[in-house]
Amino acid sequence: MSDTRRLAPRAALILREIVEQYMATGDPVGSRTLAARLPVSLSPASIRAVMAELTEAGLLSAPHVSAGRLPTERGLRLFVDGLLQFGTLSEDEREAIGARLAARGRSLNEVLTDASAMLSGLSAAAGVVLAPKSDGVIRHIEFVSLAPTRALVILVGADGQVENRVIEVPPGLPPSALVEAGNYLNARATGRTLAELRRAVAEELADNRAALDSLAAGIVQSGLATWSDGERGGALIVRGQSRLLADLTQADRIGAIQALFDRLETQETMLQLLELADASDGVRIFIGAESGVGAPAGERVADRAAEEGGFRGGIPGMATVVAAARNDSGRIVGAIGVIGPTRINYGRVIPVVDYTARVVGRLLG
Repeated sequence: MSDTRRLAPRAALILREIVEQYMATGDPVGSRTLAARLPVSLSPASIRAVMAELTEAGLLSAPHVSAGRLPTERGLRLFVDGLLQFGTLSEDEREAIGARLAARGRSLNEVLTDASAMLSGLSAAAGVVLAPKSDGVIRHIEFVSLAPTRALVILVGADGQVENRVIEVPPGLPPSALVEAGNYLNARATGRTLAELRRAVAEELADNRAALDSLAAGIVQSGLATWSDGERGGALIVRGQSRLLADLTQADRIGAIQALFDRLETQETMLQLLELADASDGVRIFIGAESGVGAPAGERVADRAAEEGGFRGGIPGMATVVAAARNDSGRIVGAIGVIGPTRINYGRVIPVVDYTARVVGRLLG
């Protein structure tokens, strides 16, 4: 059964009811419950026979021998692709979202943080907003020692955005080398974007025109190299992480979600979200292991083989709903999404993510 067209009408009806009940309660659904809720008259015995067929097809699973059935990730995918009835946002809801995000007098970071918190509240999951990349003019660069072999690079844009990167430094590096590197870059950063500054510094270093010792020169190169291709990726803003821990009792799931929290702080996860969003003009839904969000660090989504239309490496029991935020010219300026349990209310979440991404795209554009 590869899609809903191959399901008999009775089987499709029962699968839909089981999924909807699972999303509402999180509990296995039994034949007697279905017999009382289905819009057609079917005996529990007839329902059990259909449930057995769906289980054999890999669309349902039985947590216990005598218990009811739960949808598998494959069953949820089939439901989302062909059986889900999408909700719509009312005009009042659209106006409320637009007014909340477009309120005047707030910084870009405040707007995006509010968008993430709003998504979390509306979806009962974790709201995720990836701030846009920036190629604007630089205001200030500073290096701060963190540990004997690590330093923090702080970059402040003319638009007020602040970004941090951690770099490795030689053991025993004197603090004066970090100060010298910062002073050197700030003297050349005025009126330049990061890409322009990188080119100018590279030319000076190549021509030996830079008045830097070898240690400070190495710090300058390492600091600029943390933003590949001269582009700066904005911060990943996550709100509502605690919602991911609701109803969890299995230690392995808790550990997996804790690992997801850790990876949400990395640039790798930002790239994954952008890749997922960039692959489609609309909302994309990834269930369980499909999304790859939460995959081991260093394993890029684009480098993994697609399997059944998705990606491997995600966390079982979790779902990702993501959409690109595009400006008026169609360029991606960020990503909007929700990460939550596979039983999130897709019919509600999908239109919320879609409309929020459109509003944020217009604001950033």
